[in-house]
Amino acid sequence: MKICIFGAGAIGGYMGAKLVQAGADVSFVARGPHLAAMQANGLRLIEEGEESTVKVTASDDPADLGPQDYVVVTLKAHSVPPVVPKMAPLIGPETTIVSGVNGVPWWYFHKLGGPLEGTRLASVDPGDAQWTGFGPDNVLGCVVYPAAEVSEPGVIRHIEGNRFSLGEPDGSKSERALALSKALSAAGLRAPVRPRLRDEIWVKLWGNLSFNPISALTHTTLDVLCTDPGTRAVARGMMVEAQEIAEKLGVKFPIDVDRRIDGGAAVGAHRTSMLQDLDAGRPMEIDALVGSVQELGRLTETPTPTIDTVLALIRLRAQAAGL
Repeated sequence: MKICIFGAGAIGGYMGAKLVQAGADVSFVARGPHLAAMQANGLRLIEEGEESTVKVTASDDPADLGPQDYVVVTLKAHSVPPVVPKMAPLIGPETTIVSGVNGVPWWYFHKLGGPLEGTRLASVDPGDAQWTGFGPDNVLGCVVYPAAEVSEPGVIRHIEGNRFSLGEPDGSKSERALALSKALSAAGLRAPVRPRLRDEIWVKLWGNLSFNPISALTHTTLDVLCTDPGTRAVARGMMVEAQEIAEKLGVKFPIDVDRRIDGGAAVGAHRTSMLQDLDAGRPMEIDALVGSVQELGRLTETPTPTIDTVLALIRLRAQAAGL
């Protein structure tokens, strides 16, 4: 089994390092100083206070690596469509694309059934780049839960969590899903194959949709924005609107809105990824996390006044920051 991690940053680097430690045949596509450090010194993983280094096969040119059994995409959502053509050398007739990207996935309406079956989402896949470049039949969904960071080039620091939930768009427990789950489990990672992965996508998206833009707009951490009455009310309003959309699409939420917000507060003084990106001068995942939900609101004829307001504000904030 050949596995390529495309976008070997914090999450991809963590998954890949664990797989290499377990003896899997893994390669990495990365770039810049991070790639150079990996090529020169290997990939160093810091986990639970212990450090280990693995030798890796890494390149910035997918043609160096050849066709794979699995290509795990762990880029930021907005970074994927432009690089689809570059990924072509990795993709053979039996290759599975594992979409480990935040937000509403581009394949969401593939094999969902109902009147929106086959609908393509412009907010997350402009120009249908992934739909036509990868093909929805070749995708395996993945909800990413670990927190990690690239503490310096070539070094991944694992913070918490080790679950990568997998799921077929049609909910089946396919051979390809079970095989990847087995490989990840052998690497010490939790990789359940879910029949209703979209439910998990929405529970995670609930927080990302609201907490991320509010934190970037207010420069506050999760514990503050989830307990301040004003920002909590805004987050709650966004989540209630999102829940109405999701339930129209058949999603079942295992917890209620207030418990989800309380869970965010319990994380503590965490700076969301959108706030980190803003501070670092990097593009934020606005369309994947917020714009996509607005698009789904339009498709399901669901009013989204709070989401619309916050989306307008965070887009202008990004524009003002030159992002």
